Amino acid sequence: MKDPRQDTNPRMRTLRYAVLALAALVVLSLGFALIPAEEPAPAEPPFSEQARAAALGAALDLRAAGLGLASAGTADSNALDPVVTLLTIQARALVSPGSDSASGPANASAQTSPPASAPPASAAAPQSTAELIQALANSGTARLKDAETADGGMARLLAGTGTAQLIAARRLAVAAGIPVPQGTAGPGAEVPGAAAAASPCASTTGPAASAPAASAPAAQESTLATAPPSTRQALAAAISAEQQAVYGYQAALPRLAPAEAAPASDFLGVHKGLAAAAAERLRSACGGSVPQQPGYVLGPGFLAAPAAALGKLEAATLASYGDVVAVSQGQDRKWALAALQSAAGRALQWGVDPGPVPGLTLDAGQLPALPAGTGLPAGASVAPSPAAS
Repeated sequence: MKDPRQDTNPRMRTLRYAVLALAALVVLSLGFALIPAEEPAPAEPPFSEQARAAALGAALDLRAAGLGLASAGTADSNALDPVVTLLTIQARALVSPGSDSASGPANASAQTSPPASAPPASAAAPQSTAELIQALANSGTARLKDAETADGGMARLLAGTGTAQLIAARRLAVAAGIPVPQGTAGPGAEVPGAAAAASPCASTTGPAASAPAASAPAAQESTLATAPPSTRQALAAAISAEQQAVYGYQAALPRLAPAEAAPASDFLGVHKGLAAAAAERLRSACGGSVPQQPGYVLGPGFLAAPAAALGKLEAATLASYGDVVAVSQGQDRKWALAALQSAAGRALQWGVDPGPVPGLTLDAGQLPALPAGTGLPAGASVAPSPAAS
């Protein structure tokens, strides 16, 4: 006898299989939909942003160390106060424009990886003036190294930040009677000259004038690609500033005291070399020559106080080299970085402070404020620096 439970209808069997397959498909699709997709890894920030974050973190760490040494009484607060003020202004200048004022400055250094040139993180904050001086020098060197590669405006900011930190390390070492760290060059620092490579630009005189005309446009086009008009304009401005500095030193030399005349004579030679090097770089960039002016108008107090006037004259050249740093690349930028450091040291030699970021004019009142307590050592209660308000 046939078992009634046995299904002998092929159509019913096929339908049953189809229903089961559809149910399985629905279950699987719902399962895949409920499993969250894996988030992609965040993109690595650009080098300039990494350099900014590293510089901000270093400035805040150094500021905290300075405040800690001052509050503990282990260092002369009169010598540390200018350093803390400098680092406060630099940290405010380095805060990302789009960051939250409550969390951006404090966390910026942790949000991105520092560039390869950043100094290795120390296991402990500087515990003495000597350690703080060395940390300042290390940070300044790292900022200048990053400035060689960073984008234009950030390169200028990093260059000024590093230059000022090296100067601060040198001044603090002198005030504390501690040997000056290596790398914190003084005002007589040598600036490399122009590159020795021949200019690819067409010459209108001499044997080069007979070169095939077809090769000149191609060579000039190649040079213009690496030296845009902004670079040539900045180099021309630097030449004009150096020519004016040479004129000022020549006018001041006969009126300086013997103790001041010796360094002034050396600085005059430096300015002549800088003017020649800038002119050579401008020529290699296919720029026109900058004519020497017959004279310049000197301020009413120049002849009465020539040493102070020379300091202002040196400070006036900083903006020119800051511009060259911002718009140039490669060897031109490295040359401008060295010239910026040298000019800042000479300004300081004549008693003029080159500012918290030499080569860049800052309005401290327009900078974002740091969050309350940023950079304070654990357990410290120190009134904020006037510059931070």
